[in-house]
Amino acid sequence: MLEAIKQQLRLAVARGIQKRFGVDHVPVVEIPPRRDLGDLAFPAGLHLARVLKRNPRVIAEELVDGLEMPEAVREVRVEGAGYLNVFLDRGRAVARLLSDPLTTPAPDLPKVVLEHTNINPNKAAHVGHLRNSVLGDILARVLRSLGHPVEVQNYIDDTGVQVADIVIGFTDLRGSTAEEVAALPEPFDFTCWDLYAEVGRWYEGHTDAKDLRRRTLHELESGSGERAQMARLVAARIIQRHLRTMTRLGIGYDLLTHESAILGRHFFDGAFERLKESGAIQLERDGKNAGCWIMPLSESEEFKGLEDPDKVIVRSDGTVTYVGKDIAYQMWKFGLLQIDFAYRYWNEAEIWQTVVEGVDEHPSFGGGHTVINVIDSRQSYLQKIVRAGLEAMGHHEQAERSIHFAYEFVSLSNATARQLGFLDDEDTSGVLEISGRKGIGVKADDLIDQLEARSREEISSRNRDLVGTELDELARTIATAAIRFFMAKATTTRVIAFDLDEALSFEGETGPYLQYSMVRARNIWRKLDAAGLATSVSAERAASLPAEVWADDLWDLVLAVAQTPERIATAGSTLEISLVARHALDLAQKFNAVYHKHPILQEKDADLRDARLAATRVFARGLETLADLLGIPLPERM
Repeated sequence: MLEAIKQQLRLAVARGIQKRFGVDHVPVVEIPPRRDLGDLAFPAGLHLARVLKRNPRVIAEELVDGLEMPEAVREVRVEGAGYLNVFLDRGRAVARLLSDPLTTPAPDLPKVVLEHTNINPNKAAHVGHLRNSVLGDILARVLRSLGHPVEVQNYIDDTGVQVADIVIGFTDLRGSTAEEVAALPEPFDFTCWDLYAEVGRWYEGHTDAKDLRRRTLHELESGSGERAQMARLVAARIIQRHLRTMTRLGIGYDLLTHESAILGRHFFDGAFERLKESGAIQLERDGKNAGCWIMPLSESEEFKGLEDPDKVIVRSDGTVTYVGKDIAYQMWKFGLLQIDFAYRYWNEAEIWQTVVEGVDEHPSFGGGHTVINVIDSRQSYLQKIVRAGLEAMGHHEQAERSIHFAYEFVSLSNATARQLGFLDDEDTSGVLEISGRKGIGVKADDLIDQLEARSREEISSRNRDLVGTELDELARTIATAAIRFFMAKATTTRVIAFDLDEALSFEGETGPYLQYSMVRARNIWRKLDAAGLATSVSAERAASLPAEVWADDLWDLVLAVAQTPERIATAGSTLEISLVARHALDLAQKFNAVYHKHPILQEKDADLRDARLAATRVFARGLETLADLLGIPLPERM
């Protein structure tokens, strides 16, 4: 709403300037530093002073007399050296926020292909994976709210080293058959978590381990043989567990893209020919990369100065590197390959996935205008090479629209590490970085279980009448909010240390605090209803209320809600989704600040009561919008 008013005001001031002074001017709008200076300000007098060679305040005074303001404006004053300060009609603004949609998706925006999660299907997801998934999921929600068609993909590296190691663990260390592995009880991903660390230790004492891994990888990539069958079984079971873990946090996908399908459909063959034809890669004749196809990057400004800037795309043994497959995959995402995946609907997991041979009828996938890859900052170099490959083939626009959504990793706070048994009380050395190879880390499901258990204890202490399914569901809701907000509230450039106590606090910068704020608002409405009083205010009633009922702090809350669409748009354009989390927190803090100061149920004056109630309803609309983007469920009570 506020952006629409700003645009109306810009046009009105521009018309006024042209009519009064015959000058074309694009007005700048600012937010005054104090509420008594109004809601918006135009420094037009100062900006025109040089052109007109006149006193800026005199210019502003002449300009204000002839301005035709929209109905949302109550008054325009000349302030300071030459500012036009705008005071909005608070009742009309509240009326619009009560009646109009808070956000409206723009029409005909281009498609975005968004890839996130990408957990290797060899063991359970850990807490570090949750930041990727939560950030990706929130970004998808934000972009969809702005009007972009968004296709969310989860890349499954089902032929890589990590899966090969689990196959070796079952086949060579434990001597298990595929039937025996299929019969292992759940949680299967927990079993593989331990096995993966066991294989890592076993490798240290076996000189032939690398050769065994190489042979296993070849079988996995070819898709034939007992080891490939074992890999398919392991990956399928692990993926189902990963999907269940993410579902607990409200995270979903449109498509699972499998590396085995990229290999089986020969994606890289087409990309390889294009890379050769364009001169993007060349065959090395000598040196350490003899026999390899490499992408020479030493002349590129982005890679100049690196000790070894040339990147191997195809090894001397003919196998394709990760980045080579990533270039082919990125080309497909943009619709630049002449070949497509085959698809099937995986009924057990209720999701579409790529396969080598599939069904005839399926949704259309890929072909994005923009491609966003959510991958941690340690992968920046490889993402740059993918873009460089597109550039070298002449796909300059697609390279420009290849976006690496980078973020820093997650560790545990010392307090949480001690609570979970990773540090002794005397240990002050800090927390080791999560390492799946060493078996160090907190499984995502274990973390969610811990949060749910603690939530259940906290709720039971507050609401002893809550039991059974209702208690379990509320605990799940609070745990979801705790994790999602904690992962989203910090900028992506910050390393974060997850802290159980901090994440679950009902006060402070947390998801449960947002939930508790909404519960407070809903409790007001319940009490009003029990007292036989109205629980809502019509837009017409809000617009007709006298100006003096809108206290400045109530108005600050309303104005903050009015800024919500701008905050969402900025988050979408900058890919800094912490803006959404911080704005939700700002609304909750403003609401709680006025909660005790402006009581509603006890207020005898009908105008004051309705103004406060209307502000509460406006707050609820704002927080509901933001909570939906953050994936935070808002319970009825806590």
